[in-house]
Amino acid sequence: LKGEGGCCGGSADPINVEKKQLQGPKIGERIVHIQGMKCDNCRKQVEKQLNRLDGVAAEVNWEKGIAVLSLSREVSDNEIRQALAWTEYTITSIETEKE
Repeated sequence: LKGEGGCCGGSADPINVEKKQLQGPKIGERIVHIQGMKCDNCRKQVEKQLNRLDGVAAEVNWEKGIAVLSLSREVSDNEIRQALAWTEYTITSIETEKE
């Protein structure tokens, strides 16, 4: 965690993530538990990937190892898992919260 690798911003380009707003009414939330995040750059990478999902606005807390997804449509666990499938992060569980 000395900033030498891409994870901690040492050799990789900085990741810019803008806060995503839902395009429709919020219908629920998912809480995604994620292993492997070690820094704010990790948070940005995970947030960027999850925000690519249509109908999802993600807020990630790397210290707690969670992402809170606000949803404007039904999103399957498989869609969420696929968003991070190619990354070094591991989803350990997904909780559903209905509005």
